[in-house]
Amino acid sequence: MPDPIVVTVSHRLGRDGARRRIDESLTQIRRQLAAFTSSLDTAWKGDRLEFSLVAMRQQIAGHLDVEESLVRIVVELPLLLRMLAGPIARRVQGEAALLLDKPRV
Repeated sequence: MPDPIVVTVSHRLGRDGARRRIDESLTQIRRQLAAFTSSLDTAWKGDRLEFSLVAMRQQIAGHLDVEESLVRIVVELPLLLRMLAGPIARRVQGEAALLLDKPRV
């Protein structure tokens, strides 16, 4: 299995605040990915959000670990999608930074 994509995003929300922000955004994330995925499953296990999805008929799995001042995102891509690892990592990094940094109104 090739190395996973690993992205870390720092935040100032604290562990509980970051987890709450991510949890509140799952519906929006599902909508954003709907055009590209045929399924998306998520489950919290403590401060880890495990996810799996099917995109382009390929199974993608990973998890987010929420820590006090950062979130670590790990994505396992199948071989067929490894050529998109760079763009996927940049997109995940940018979207996660926006999610954790933007003020809630």
